[in-house]
Amino acid sequence: MTLRTARRSSLVDQVIDQLKGEIVAGAWAVGDKIPPEPVLSETLGVGRNTVREAVRALTHAGLLECRQGDGTYVRATSELSGAMRRRLRTAEILEILEVRRALEAEAARLAAARRTDADVAAIRRAQACCEEALASRDRTAFVEADLAFHTAVVEATHNRVMIDLYGDFREALRAGITASLDLLEHGDIEVPHSPIADAVVAGDAEGAERATHTCLEAVFRFLSGLPSG
Repeated sequence: MTLRTARRSSLVDQVIDQLKGEIVAGAWAVGDKIPPEPVLSETLGVGRNTVREAVRALTHAGLLECRQGDGTYVRATSELSGAMRRRLRTAEILEILEVRRALEAEAARLAAARRTDADVAAIRRAQACCEEALASRDRTAFVEADLAFHTAVVEATHNRVMIDLYGDFREALRAGITASLDLLEHGDIEVPHSPIADAVVAGDAEGAERATHTCLEAVFRFLSGLPSG
């Protein structure tokens, strides 16, 4: 860890900033259990009440989750991500897919115009992982591969705001994708990533946007009960 002794007057704010810094830097990943209160108190050189207030504030912000009798776990990497996770818990799957489609379609369009050789390589690697997960029918692996693929496309936009926004949305989206796959378990649904990758690599912005819509359309039709024609 990179925690350091707090020295200025606003100790609670300093501790909040340092704990948040550890989360953002990845020292504590989402799902990880953070050190207990006495350890944090000693490491930071502050009282346990100060640590307790900081943890309470980050819990309220949605970054941490206190589990009675177990400890405190990282729940999200930012306030926005935490807020979206709370909202998506009550959102309909179709609502989540609508937002996802809007973000990913625009990202694919921009990526086709801005991708670099390094971006192309990352997209192709992620595409291969998706195909491998589909072939093995490993749903858990597919969720992660699918997110990694679309993240690679988003990163190819080189739009920092979109990248950060999708990063926050991605954490909350994982549960939605898993829920969709649970419902689709007995359906014959194809999730075609190769047309998106091919269009982005070819610099075809309209084709990339169109392929992204198509990628989710079968899932939309299945979940909404619309006819496939």
